[in-house]
Amino acid sequence: MTTRTRITLAATSIAAMTALAACGGGDSGSDSEDPGTTGSGDGGDEITLTVATFNQFGYTDEMLDRYEEEHPGITVELITADSSEDARTNLTTKIAAGGEGLADIEGIEVDWLPELMQYPDLFTDLSDPELEGRWVDWKVAQATTADGRLLGYGTDIGPEGICYRQDLFEAAGLPTDPAEVAELLGGDDATWEDYFAAGREFVANSDAAWFDGAQATYQGMVNQLESAYEDAGTGDALDLSTNTAVRDLYDQVLSASVDDGLSAGLEQWSADWDAAFQNDGFATMLCPAWMTGPVEERAGGVDGWNLADVFPGGGGNWGGSFLTVPASGANTEAATELAAWLTHPEQQTEAFGNAGTFPSQIEAQTSEEVQSATNDFFNDAPIGEIFTSRAEAIEVVPFKGANYFSIHQAVQNAVLRVDVTGEQDADSSWESAVEEFNGLGLM
Repeated sequence: MTTRTRITLAATSIAAMTALAACGGGDSGSDSEDPGTTGSGDGGDEITLTVATFNQFGYTDEMLDRYEEEHPGITVELITADSSEDARTNLTTKIAAGGEGLADIEGIEVDWLPELMQYPDLFTDLSDPELEGRWVDWKVAQATTADGRLLGYGTDIGPEGICYRQDLFEAAGLPTDPAEVAELLGGDDATWEDYFAAGREFVANSDAAWFDGAQATYQGMVNQLESAYEDAGTGDALDLSTNTAVRDLYDQVLSASVDDGLSAGLEQWSADWDAAFQNDGFATMLCPAWMTGPVEERAGGVDGWNLADVFPGGGGNWGGSFLTVPASGANTEAATELAAWLTHPEQQTEAFGNAGTFPSQIEAQTSEEVQSATNDFFNDAPIGEIFTSRAEAIEVVPFKGANYFSIHQAVQNAVLRVDVTGEQDADSSWESAVEEFNGLGLM
């Protein structure tokens, strides 16, 4: 996939999120000039709309060319950050500075959407009766404020399967057929212990690690908790020092990673992680639908990847994004129209074909194009059927409140110190996470 404008957004110091409250937000008729937008604003003849995303949303030059043909006078530029964290840093920093330099449309990942939902006036209300019923209900609920404002149009969701290297499985004496792999990992009743037990068998017969890193694996585990870090009723933070549900997952994944030697000790999106795809670094990884694109991008020329219709602990959703329209933009009406077009079932079906981003739109999910989709790189895996099955298996949509991202990051930092850098053992790193949590001042 190519993009007209690709800008890598480096992480910088983030202004405190509390500074957002001091930022004024415009309405949809704002006349203020946005440096990312050219032209005469809403109602003008010639404008450029910028769309900021991260990783791969599946929006191609061909798709955007089609929009421009259908909307004379509008030019669309795509800005792509290398990671969700880079995009978040860029967005929050610019919002804290009053919105200057923001794109007309900003892609937002579900884990950091809640902290921005505290400041609805900074975003355009995208509510539109004509679009009701387009998305699965829980996707809409994630972007809807208490007073009914819709701050984001859903793009994709992240139902998860297991991506695996069938060639490495074969070399280690494990089954390679996707259905057999699913049974190896526990089938419909798969548990995390089943997954780790298969990993212990694998590493005993291979030089490769079982999975890429403990952080990614923990992400899949914690997404199965209904209320990991905050009380769903009150939104209040749960005391990390006594949060046994989270601590149990933390201990389980690090025991498998370090004590059993199942982890490659890699941080996703790092240079070492990128390189591991080319040097047989690991045999499996948790695979939300949107991850198939990044895997193919990094593992080009490696023929062994496949996808199993199974996930430990039942179903799980990791990620999924939204398109928002900052209220500070000069062309919010035109941007809203473009965001609605990009998240139309037809475009999201096309995006799924381009990047594997499983659509959140009901019509798109049930379309023949999605249901019959296969992926050549993953040995012709029937990804449409698999991710539909994985989406149907999702039973828990976890509560993620305003402080979810900060608390989750404290725990993930602790996992990194043990699994990636090795600078602390599990117990001491947990204590450091508790100190980091206490420093957030949430109790």
